[in-house]
Amino acid sequence: MIVYPHHERYPGRLIAVEGLDGSGKSTQIYLLKRWLEMKGVKVFFTEWNSSLLVKKATSKGKKRQLLTPTTFSLIHCTDFADRYERQILPLLKAGFIVLCDRYIYTAFARDTVRGCSKPWLHKLYSFACHPDITLFFNTPLQVALNRILGGRPQLKYHEAGMDLGLATDPYESFRLFQGKIYEEYLAMKTRFNFIEIDGTLAIEEQQNRVRDLIATTIDLPRYRCRTLG
Repeated sequence: MIVYPHHERYPGRLIAVEGLDGSGKSTQIYLLKRWLEMKGVKVFFTEWNSSLLVKKATSKGKKRQLLTPTTFSLIHCTDFADRYERQILPLLKAGFIVLCDRYIYTAFARDTVRGCSKPWLHKLYSFACHPDITLFFNTPLQVALNRILGGRPQLKYHEAGMDLGLATDPYESFRLFQGKIYEEYLAMKTRFNFIEIDGTLAIEEQQNRVRDLIATTIDLPRYRCRTLG
């Protein structure tokens, strides 16, 4: 079993959100960020697959359909490692609350579905500490699919999981791909101490639960920006 490092020696706190596309997690972490900012808390936000270092390579590889499951996984790990070393870790050391829209569990779920070995993936990401809080927005598959497909006229090749050969129709492929990812999340939730949030609740009710959880778990006044005076 891989033993992940702890960041308890750092003053900051790490909060991650996970869930299917359409689960509502991105909306909730944005609202959480705004709430913390209004409270004067030192907060930093980062999201999956956003490193400028590998963005061009990722885009080119996807567009030309050159990525095998292993290279796809390694590129995303490179993206994460860059953000971890340049953003996440330094800000934890500086005493910030760091919010992550997707964390290593996204790789564990998606890359396992694409055929990568779970032990290999866990070892690949073993440099990363686990969050203080991981919120899993548990949204039924059909609800999440309806949210995504209702506002998106066309699915991208890899987004739909077309590289897996699950179905010839992009929408059916997406449904099957997301279903397999959902199963992986459910299998992980106990091992990695996910805190479940019902993704079918009203946005305001979900946010109230998230805020109550954060306020009772983290000493927020400790992370307020200090003003000179």
